[in-house]
Amino acid sequence: MKRNRRECLVQSTWTTGALAVTASAMPASSVWANDSGVQTPVQHHPAKAKRVIFLFMHGGPSHVDTFDYKPRLIRDDGKDLPFDLPPQLNAKPTLLASPWKWAQHGEAGLWGTDLLPEMNQHLDSLCVVRSMHTRGQSHGQAVGMVNTGSDNFVRPSVGAWISYALGAGHPDLPAHVAIAPATAHGGPRNYGAAFLPAKHQATVIGKNGQIGDGKIAHLDAAQTHQFELVNQINRGHAESAGRDRAIDGAIEAVDLANRMRSTAPEVMDLSKETDATKKLYGIGEKTTDSFGRSCLMARRLAESGVRFITVSSGQVWDQHGNLKNGHEKNAAKTDRPIAGLFADLKQRGLWEDTLVVWGGEFGRTPVVQGSNGRDHNPQGFSMVLGGGGIRGGITYGETDDYGYYAVRDRVHMHDLHATMLHQLGIDHERLTFPYAGRDFRLTDVHGRVVHEILQS
Repeated sequence: MKRNRRECLVQSTWTTGALAVTASAMPASSVWANDSGVQTPVQHHPAKAKRVIFLFMHGGPSHVDTFDYKPRLIRDDGKDLPFDLPPQLNAKPTLLASPWKWAQHGEAGLWGTDLLPEMNQHLDSLCVVRSMHTRGQSHGQAVGMVNTGSDNFVRPSVGAWISYALGAGHPDLPAHVAIAPATAHGGPRNYGAAFLPAKHQATVIGKNGQIGDGKIAHLDAAQTHQFELVNQINRGHAESAGRDRAIDGAIEAVDLANRMRSTAPEVMDLSKETDATKKLYGIGEKTTDSFGRSCLMARRLAESGVRFITVSSGQVWDQHGNLKNGHEKNAAKTDRPIAGLFADLKQRGLWEDTLVVWGGEFGRTPVVQGSNGRDHNPQGFSMVLGGGGIRGGITYGETDDYGYYAVRDRVHMHDLHATMLHQLGIDHERLTFPYAGRDFRLTDVHGRVVHEILQS
């Protein structure tokens, strides 16, 4: 009796989802395929970076407690803010100075507090964009903006767009990986593909800041017969249904998953690293071990050809109260591993062509919430960039005297995304995908490249 694809899957004890050979574990091909099947690489101009590592500090670290020095905020501590609060903000109009000490660092003299002493040692290699602004007072909105460019619609993630444009740098590895992503505030939408071919969403390792065993699920060598059967079913369906993007993507996914079984485990095996390298990341020490493993994993993946890697902090920088203890706890877990990643990339010759981005979905208010906290601040905050053709030892843009609003050389989240794509050799206005009757892009109808922060 001849059975169709659905009957085969129903009568099986496993599915393509159980094998994780759906798009969540699959990379893009190294080229962009159009409807005719002709494959054309997307490279609009010479690239300065080959890959991006996004160090996502989930929850929104306070810019006025890290890299945006505001002497007037210190001077006017305890006084009322001399202008109106933004609407719908749950905070008192009372100014709150940073509880950490400020100092200038390196030859360039960039300011930083003693909250992040390890990152401060690399400020000569970093650019602090102090004039970021975004949409979304809530975490869900702002997390969506930083990861997908949309605060309310389901849109492809930054990594999915990069996967779609460039594909993987290794034939047997994904182009897009999310390390320990949060399950809250949008969850999978923040690393998903939306209307792009599903193969471009991220391969996920761990969740909620925990890398777990550091393995990709369901790539067991004993599952050969399962891969073969799924592939047979998909190809049979393609023959009967005709050419279809979704079916082609499923076939590519299974093929790639099969190849990954022999490549990915070796790439992701942290035991191959020297004791000195592990120490650099803080691995083996209780406070820094977890995030250190995530950062080291990111370096190994980047070195092996993965194009876009998000490393999520897990420690939520969302101190509406108890700012000092909360931020110090988060900093203690992440500061050393991040500085270790910077140093490791530099010593391996990867810094020059790896764009590293550090930051959260927004900043924090310069006024107090409760007795000792700060509320969300999307009106003005900081992001830190380095490597990948970024000028080091500079700041760009300014917030007002208290750090509330971005007031000079403002940089929207769309501008950040446009700049990231530019460094990868992609014109954000030309990277489009037809959907629902029009061409979509990561930056929608907005965005400018911030050339002022780029090396000539």
